[in-house]
Amino acid sequence: MKIAFYAPFKPLGHPHPSGDLVIAAGLHAYLVGCGHEVRTMSALRARWIYRRPLQWLSAIREFRRAGRRLARWRPDCWLTYHTYYKAPDVLGPDLSRRCSIPYFIFQGIYSTKRRKRWRTRPGFYLNRRALSAARHVFSNRKMDLKNLRRLLPEDRLTYVPPGIYPADFRFDPRARQALRRSWNTGDEPVILSAAMFRPDVKSQGLDWTIRSCGRLFREGLSFYLVIAGEGKERDRLARLAEAHLPDRCRFVGKVPREEMHRFYSAGDLFVFPGIRESLGMVYLESQSCGRPVAAFDNGGIPEVVKDGVTGLLTPAFDAGAFDRAVRRLVTDSNLRERMGTAAASHVRSRHDLSQNYRRMEAVLLNIVNRNLKNGRA
Repeated sequence: MKIAFYAPFKPLGHPHPSGDLVIAAGLHAYLVGCGHEVRTMSALRARWIYRRPLQWLSAIREFRRAGRRLARWRPDCWLTYHTYYKAPDVLGPDLSRRCSIPYFIFQGIYSTKRRKRWRTRPGFYLNRRALSAARHVFSNRKMDLKNLRRLLPEDRLTYVPPGIYPADFRFDPRARQALRRSWNTGDEPVILSAAMFRPDVKSQGLDWTIRSCGRLFREGLSFYLVIAGEGKERDRLARLAEAHLPDRCRFVGKVPREEMHRFYSAGDLFVFPGIRESLGMVYLESQSCGRPVAAFDNGGIPEVVKDGVTGLLTPAFDAGAFDRAVRRLVTDSNLRERMGTAAASHVRSRHDLSQNYRRMEAVLLNIVNRNLKNGRA
């Protein structure tokens, strides 16, 4: 297949890493790896485009440029990654129709409450227009799939469980020894956490983790907390850690994703609440390396962590329950080992992208082949 690709929220190659960007890059890489010709049609970032009149001029120029590319290249379909009210796809629906090719969306989100607020109403209608135009929408969140059913029939929807490539996240015993030696943690349990240090729910989650660990430390629990990440909130988080975990917290900076398996291997459990976390790639990655998880039972986390089997999930913002979950994993090495083994197996059986994307690819091929046979979109 020749696939026209577009990511309106955050284009491929964007300098600021995120789970969203990881998924987009993984989807693109999978399709290319299967032998499909995939070309990015535009780098237009449509985030809050309806609040920025000047950006519509860029959108018009991009529409014309992409149209000329499509006319010369003649792809078999258009695939948009992630459209929602904040960043609706304003290119794909019309360009696909103009070229008489099927229009697909991966990770479309539909929320009717956005229609009720004047600040988000334009984004709601633009996004609904894109979703309605799609021949098929793929969703990697069950909650999103439930909401999409309010707009689209079942035969135009497919659930694709979120995932990673487990081979990229395997336990590394040599890295464990080397990193623990460099962190000077000895044989004590090591709690891992990782997030971008930006002033939002990410740093709030790290704040929550540090305070929880501080309470357990003051109760006499002996362990180390090691945090990976970088950003504007680093100094504040470092001061907080020094106040709550003096000499017991290590900040190791930003770790390249291809090196994260080494980071996970060096710890004993992964702790991050995941406030309103949509998916949380870190939970899949850490589990794949055999690390049990402690997190909130909210957002998309229950879709990737099996409570009581691969980790412990607690009600959101219940400090007592969260502290007890972390304490239990720190003090019970047999439980950690049992859950860690189950976690690695869970990711490989349920969240392997090479398996999950195969179903998506089959749907794409089926619709594209029917379109070519019929000679129309």
